[in-house]
Amino acid sequence: MSGETGLARRMLGGARTEIGLAISIVVVVLLTAWIDSQHNYWHQPAASARDIVRQASLLGIFTLGSAVVIIAGGIDLSPGSVIAFSGTVCASLLLLLAPEQMESAQPLGAWVIGAAIAGTIVVGFLIGTLHAWLITVVGLPPFIATLATLVGLRSLGRSVVSEVTLLTLGNKRTQIDLFDPSFRYLATSVWIPAVMFLALAVFTSILLSRTVIGRHLYALGGNEEAARLSGIRTDRLKWFAYCVGSITSSIAGILYIADQSVAAPETLGRGYELNAIAAAVVGGCSLQGGIGNVPGTVLGVIFLRVVIDGVAKIIKTGADVYEGMIVGVLVVIAVAISQLREAGAARKEFFPGALGAVSAVTLALLAALVAALLGSRGYGVAAGVMAITAIGGVKLWQQRRAARL
Repeated sequence: MSGETGLARRMLGGARTEIGLAISIVVVVLLTAWIDSQHNYWHQPAASARDIVRQASLLGIFTLGSAVVIIAGGIDLSPGSVIAFSGTVCASLLLLLAPEQMESAQPLGAWVIGAAIAGTIVVGFLIGTLHAWLITVVGLPPFIATLATLVGLRSLGRSVVSEVTLLTLGNKRTQIDLFDPSFRYLATSVWIPAVMFLALAVFTSILLSRTVIGRHLYALGGNEEAARLSGIRTDRLKWFAYCVGSITSSIAGILYIADQSVAAPETLGRGYELNAIAAAVVGGCSLQGGIGNVPGTVLGVIFLRVVIDGVAKIIKTGADVYEGMIVGVLVVIAVAISQLREAGAARKEFFPGALGAVSAVTLALLAALVAALLGSRGYGVAAGVMAITAIGGVKLWQQRRAARL
């Protein structure tokens, strides 16, 4: 094998996650174009592409922040509530600074919009600081610290909306409507979210791959104790990572209320934390920490978005009901693939004994139920048979491999 051939193979092997995701994106798009009864991808390619780019950009902005936290060995469950609270803060600042224009649907001044956006980003920084303080000083596990803000921030946002509308408009309301076309253009345009996502992706990629902070973040995620003993200030790195996560969620919150023309903290961003984690994990970030990159995360975002969009195109009505199920399945598949790679060295068996047999039946029934709900009883039976056959094949392969050892 020549040196050039060996180098090419090593490069392809190192990028197999990205290559696999790129192929998967093409396959999903082609399948959607074929199965969709209206064939939107064929008849309206430009409109379909614009919608996917805009939605993927909105998702990608806060997924990049979640990826940084995951690479640093942490976990952030709060992006959905940070989006809801940040959007609430931004709309509240707009209402406090220009109540008459907001009430009469008049255009807002540039300084009003700029001040509201700046204030919202500062709030994102403060939320990230709170996370870091709870984790590094108080000693809470990241799961508990961000779970607390996941629960608390949405409730706090509802209270803020109620009090701000009472103060400025004379009656309590559950949401703040937004009419300013300049502010709404931040998200209704395609190029602004796309440019922001691209700029953040380039910045994050350079940060992780070309700077000392980036190398230290990987070291922190790989082995925190070893990183600390080697002189790395791990607490400051956690502060940095959680602030990046919260600030990117705050930026997404601004764009989401501009996109929906309303700040409704009760529903805004609900479940988005799982979407961010799913996109990062599908893109190759390890929940163990220390592994992941920006190109994989970007492709994970695009893959998740085209899958959700494909289901919406195929099912038409009520497709949002299946969004959470799709995201959950993708997370399980991505983590399972990661575990299978590690199992190649550890010789791990996934379906051992009685527990494995019952789990195999459960997975087959679940696959059958999902297929039946999306298609028909015939699809459910076929999916169940295929699932149990595939699981049986995996178990047989593992048994034969163990016998050769």
